Amino acid sequence: MILLSSSPMILVNGSSGCWTTMYPGGKLNRGLSVIDSYKLLKEEKELTDEEVFLACTLGWCIEWLQAYFLVLDDIMDNSHTRRGQPCWFRVPKVGMIAVNDGIILRNHIPRILKKHFRGKPYYVDLLDLFNEVEFQTASGQMIDLITTIEGEKDLSKYSLPLHHRIVQYKTAYYSFYIPVACALLMSGESLDNYTEVKNILIEMGIYFQVQDDYLDCFGEPEMIGKIGTDIEDFKCSWLVVKALELCNEEQKKLLFENYGKDDPACVAKVKELYKVIKLEGVFAEYESKSHEKLVNSIEAHPTKAVQAVLKSFLGKIYKRQK
Repeated sequence: MILLSSSPMILVNGSSGCWTTMYPGGKLNRGLSVIDSYKLLKEEKELTDEEVFLACTLGWCIEWLQAYFLVLDDIMDNSHTRRGQPCWFRVPKVGMIAVNDGIILRNHIPRILKKHFRGKPYYVDLLDLFNEVEFQTASGQMIDLITTIEGEKDLSKYSLPLHHRIVQYKTAYYSFYIPVACALLMSGESLDNYTEVKNILIEMGIYFQVQDDYLDCFGEPEMIGKIGTDIEDFKCSWLVVKALELCNEEQKKLLFENYGKDDPACVAKVKELYKVIKLEGVFAEYESKSHEKLVNSIEAHPTKAVQAVLKSFLGKIYKRQK
């Protein structure tokens, strides 16, 4: 059992042998994708109880990694809601204890891996994978944070290459690559032989984050489970990057004057500008082209089972609303 601070969040190893959570709200896509991917790689052969348990265990390790990132990310971004509830550090009697809660979540991952995978030939590879993905994600968060330092905000520095670099490291590795990499390792595969699969998953992660940027502005808070704050937080969002490409000089001036200000009137002006330059239509075109490109890349892979894994991932996120 893991009990965090004075919280209602408890992770319990139930009698069924599967981990459950008493603090619901997430879709658990990352964790579930491990067992979904493993089943597809095994070409739907019936899995043993041990295989199911181990795949589920790796899935929960990824979910704990996700929880760790989100707890600390919300503090760094001074966010208010997550999954329709107050951010963890805003819960009464938690506050900055949330930092230690995040560390506890992260430190249980190697403990669980040691308990259940120490005798497996891919144990060291699993440790390396989780450590490397954590480093990549922290690097992406660093790039994201240093672009929003107070007193050094400069919209002219924002570009698609910068946005892609942030997204690749901050989101794509831990959201898309690691679940499939875990399934491949369980299947006895070497990750060195799947560089192209990794590249496809990274592209999928970038596409996913562009969707997230779009929903942050145009999505309904009740649907996406949080109040978008990318405009106030001066984020290097796909929307603002595209706006900088499409705006005339007068519109750019309006953007420079209002972007990154924690003022509802300024936020409203930016959102209205996005509508004037028809960013919703630009996004729809981007989504369609990205989907087509990803499908073509997936179908070029020689292994049908790997194709099935990648198509399963893409199917979960295409035209998502939350």
